[in-house]
Amino acid sequence: MAAAALPALGMRYTKAALLIFGFGILLGLAVVAAEIGGIERVASGVMAIGLVLVPIGLVADGRAAAILRLRRRAKSRRAARRQRRRRLPARVARRQRR
Repeated sequence: MAAAALPALGMRYTKAALLIFGFGILLGLAVVAAEIGGIERVASGVMAIGLVLVPIGLVADGRAAAILRLRRRAKSRRAARRQRRRRLPARVARRQRR
């Protein structure tokens, strides 16, 4: 339910990290299948960088979502205050009529 209330953030940093990791896996698969010796370290390095970036991406995406939630709450509170202020003069006017 809460996920439906949030805008489509897409978790872009986490996706990028997983894409880097996936590219490393595919590169590693190609190295093993084609028995290419020179790219082995590159493939393992790309996979390692992807694994390191996944938790960093999760933190960054979580922080972005939290900031959006705080902004949305602040806007709703400001709107509620404005509505209360608009209603007060009408109530006072009704009391004065009586």
